[in-house]
Amino acid sequence: MKTITAHLTDVTSAATVEELWAIHTAYMSDFGFDRLIYGYTRYNTAVSLGDPQDWVLLTNHGDAYMDAFLTDGLMFQAPMVHWALENSGACSWRWLDEMRQTDALTESEQKVLAFNKSMNVVAGYTISFKSVSERTKAAIALTAKPGLDQDGIDKIWARHGDEIIVANNVMHLKLLSLPYTGQRHLTKRQREVLQWVGDGKTTQDIALLLDLTPATIEKHLRLAREALDVETTAQAVMKAAFSNQMFVVDI
Repeated sequence: MKTITAHLTDVTSAATVEELWAIHTAYMSDFGFDRLIYGYTRYNTAVSLGDPQDWVLLTNHGDAYMDAFLTDGLMFQAPMVHWALENSGACSWRWLDEMRQTDALTESEQKVLAFNKSMNVVAGYTISFKSVSERTKAAIALTAKPGLDQDGIDKIWARHGDEIIVANNVMHLKLLSLPYTGQRHLTKRQREVLQWVGDGKTTQDIALLLDLTPATIEKHLRLAREALDVETTAQAVMKAAFSNQMFVVDI
């Protein structure tokens, strides 16, 4: 296993989300967590996590699990997701047994646990990252390898929990600095015109700078708004900036 220093050096040097995720999942596997789900939204409210197309969602779970968890909506009934939305820090999944023993889980939550058991998702930890604003929320679910029960993973956590938390916190912070397009992908020209808008340039200014017609600039701005699913160019600039699609050297 790499030292935490060597691992964090690799993490902070990662140039893409894909590279970062590969480094992180390999390191977590060394501690006994072989399946991870990381989720982040910038559009959290009291009644919604925002449009799923705007989420940052990373996982190395198989399609069979994720199709049910996301497409069939089990995520919204998952007790550990509820915990993560209401708390910050790390939580052992032993908490689920405590909730079950006191009949504190709803019928829908119990169905999620039954599905998880059928997919061998039975032991692990959830880390809910401290939010920087009321609208942002991020968390990661660390699932223990098959054959490891909660007692075993709790013993590993007792020895390495601080290191695991630091590794996940740094991964989360690094990810926020990397471009992540998801399903809201902008073309090179769309990014370019939005960047000029972000610099305070008018449509006429941008047309002169790019040697294009104002109508062409308006077309690229309209397509950028459609790609980002917003109504105004100002909103497009903000959303593109949130996903680090603007003012980057390479995407």
